[in-house]
Amino acid sequence: MIMCDGYDLFMYGTIVPSLMQAWHISAVVAGSLNSYALVGMMIGALVLGPLSDRFGRKNVIILSCIGFCVFVGLCGFADGPTMFASFRFISGLGLGGLMPNAVALVTEYSPKPLRSTLVALMFSGHPLGGVLASIIGMHLVPTTGWRSVLWVGAIPLLAVPLFYALVPDSPTFYANRGQTERLAALLRKLTGDNDYTAADEFVTDTERRKGFPVRKLFAGGRALSTIMFWLAFFMCLLTMYGLTTWLPKLMTNAGFALGSSMASLLALNLGAIAGAIVGGRLADRFGAKIVLVTAFIVAAVSMTSIGSKPSMFILFLLLFIAGGTTTGTQIVANAYVSQFYPDEVRSTGIGWALGIGRLGGILGPTMGGVLLTQHLSLPINFLAFAIPSVISAIAILFVQQRYAHVRTSASNDDVLTHASS
Repeated sequence: MIMCDGYDLFMYGTIVPSLMQAWHISAVVAGSLNSYALVGMMIGALVLGPLSDRFGRKNVIILSCIGFCVFVGLCGFADGPTMFASFRFISGLGLGGLMPNAVALVTEYSPKPLRSTLVALMFSGHPLGGVLASIIGMHLVPTTGWRSVLWVGAIPLLAVPLFYALVPDSPTFYANRGQTERLAALLRKLTGDNDYTAADEFVTDTERRKGFPVRKLFAGGRALSTIMFWLAFFMCLLTMYGLTTWLPKLMTNAGFALGSSMASLLALNLGAIAGAIVGGRLADRFGAKIVLVTAFIVAAVSMTSIGSKPSMFILFLLLFIAGGTTTGTQIVANAYVSQFYPDEVRSTGIGWALGIGRLGGILGPTMGGVLLTQHLSLPINFLAFAIPSVISAIAILFVQQRYAHVRTSASNDDVLTHASS
């Protein structure tokens, strides 16, 4: 399911030249079309993140996936920019609800020493979706046209029945709903202890769940860190969405062949997969904060170097590094935020960070379109995408780790107590 987001992000970069030609629209209009999906993602993250803390992460993930797949497929039937933008907005709502809840659910089930690694491993589906989008775009756009690339985006609907059958919801959600039979079976599987039964009593700390969940992101000394997370996400997603939307066009304008320009997205995504997995392991070992700051600085250096028009080998190497330290680093940042906040506002915390970050994602494609209309040099264009990474590094430096949530329960790191009846 996470591949949906990666496919959507990078798919648009492969079809935007065809859209501009088919509908005779400018670069600024083409960039704004992608921004409609990002507005939907922002709203979906802000609304569906907190709702899942109440109604269940699994339910929201399923609803989000169905919404995305149906409407991204319908985009392939759009007869003009207006219909396309409308369907993109609705598909974005689904993606916005999918990501924060997937992070929260995997975080809740991950052993603490491997938490960042497993979240990053799950999120490697995001750049993998980008790899598929690049490969599919390279083959389908010249042969069957841009609409077929969108129709492929509906295929993940096939994963919904498997997800429903195989993936459990949060243990705390089951306890709060009184679904003791499901919870007991789940805990037997998790712990190997057959003493859990449906007749047992499972109690959660419901007192601290009262009140507006977003307000709790600023409680307990976390206000500055919350704002810094929002700033870092804003800047990182601005770079991600701006670069991935316009990278093929930037490369084409710089004199590279169309095939090489689309292959640049492939290098970017392969780097993102490596960056997510390696970054997750490093974060578990050395701490996420130092890993994120270092990676954002490396991202700025690599993107600045791309603007110097190096040899083809060095170019793709720099794109690989840039992918690992932008998209890959964002994935590690998702894991970091999901561990920073308490259980009852975990989806809210990551949902609002991604939601505010989507504002940067909305600005990125439009900013790239404006840069292209100014006919600036390649170094200036890539410098514009490098500066936000520096700001992200500074923002993460100001995160106050001493106010991060510290878990005290012994079983599965969850606030769940069990009393045999």
